[in-house]
Amino acid sequence: MNSTQTATTLPGNSLVDKAGIPRQLAWGYAGIMIFMMGDGMEQGWLSPYLLEHGMSIQQSATLFTVYGITIAVSSWFSGVLSEGFGIRKTMLAGLLLYLLGTVGFIGFGIKDLDYPVMLMTYALRGFGYPLFAYSFLVWITYVSPPNKLGRAVGWFWFVFTGGLNVLGAYYSSWAIHRLGYINTLWSAVFWVLVGAFFALVLNKAPFHPVKGGLDAKLRELTKGLTIVREEPKVLLGGIVRVINTTAQFAFPVFLPTFMAGHGISTTQWLGIWGTIFTSNIAFNLIFGFVGDQLGWRNTVLWFGGVGCGVTTLLFYYSPGLTGDNFWLIMLAGILWGALLAGYVPLTALVPSLVKKDKGAAMAILNLGAGLPVFVGPAIVGLFIGSVGNAGVIWILASLYFLGAILTRFITLPDNAKTSTSK
Repeated sequence: MNSTQTATTLPGNSLVDKAGIPRQLAWGYAGIMIFMMGDGMEQGWLSPYLLEHGMSIQQSATLFTVYGITIAVSSWFSGVLSEGFGIRKTMLAGLLLYLLGTVGFIGFGIKDLDYPVMLMTYALRGFGYPLFAYSFLVWITYVSPPNKLGRAVGWFWFVFTGGLNVLGAYYSSWAIHRLGYINTLWSAVFWVLVGAFFALVLNKAPFHPVKGGLDAKLRELTKGLTIVREEPKVLLGGIVRVINTTAQFAFPVFLPTFMAGHGISTTQWLGIWGTIFTSNIAFNLIFGFVGDQLGWRNTVLWFGGVGCGVTTLLFYYSPGLTGDNFWLIMLAGILWGALLAGYVPLTALVPSLVKKDKGAAMAILNLGAGLPVFVGPAIVGLFIGSVGNAGVIWILASLYFLGAILTRFITLPDNAKTSTSK
């Protein structure tokens, strides 16, 4: 490894060790959940709020598109910066960018609905959470023993999604009525700082970045690109990671309107969507364990790729198949959300393809995690006019099946199911 951090963990029989969480990073996991709760609290209501205050839907869409672009860029940088400059410094940079963007967005942008300022500051804010959270994911890949890596990353996605999509939404729905919209946004700063305290101060796990001067660190940055030439399977892993959540960001663009045509109200749709991700965070843990037992590649291929392809179609066609039965439609959504977690072992598989430069491999994987934020809506925008709702669904399902085929070729050097197979 270029980093002097070893990929082992201290022996122990504590509860967190048995659960698959690296004991040295336990406080960090808690910090990620709290940080992401603060980061994601406005996701469910910011766009309607802006529309109610006179902004156009095109302006709102552009705001979130720019935000998605900076998330994608920052996601890539998180891996290579972690190895080149150190994980703590990279996470701290993410925290500072988030705070600067948030203060500018609330204090100068949204306060006066100054659109150019909102674009710049919300984009700046988008650099924050990938540098903070995905850098911690690099830390996990170095500290976790190979036979527990699937569970360790499963726990990461549990706290990440639980904070971003579940706790953030629940807290926001409570805070809006008691604090108001703007004060709720300000309260995010408090929660983000609490999360950072847990992850950067209470968390004592060591990590040593690449040694050397500026030239060595700059060479480390280029490995985020050259790694795909040295190990093409890393690129395949990045493509599969894009496919993983593309539908997640495409569905909200057109499915609520489609479901409304089948008698599903907006409130019912939000209930379905929230339940889908409650299912998803639970299965993030389950598939972490399944991946360690059945094999990371096999789990991603069959549960993630094939499973999501089938359940994407089932979710869309469930209103017609069930006679617009709300609970059966929700069940189809829950199945899709559960199998979406089948991609969790990909985070263990891809960095295990290389013996060194795991941060560079994670940079490609993290880029794949950031790109769907605007790839999903772009697919809808490009194709829904010509092929309709059903055509878009078949495109998304076909991507999952394509991902399953690509996963077949992401084999470890010894062609093992996992890095610890006998």
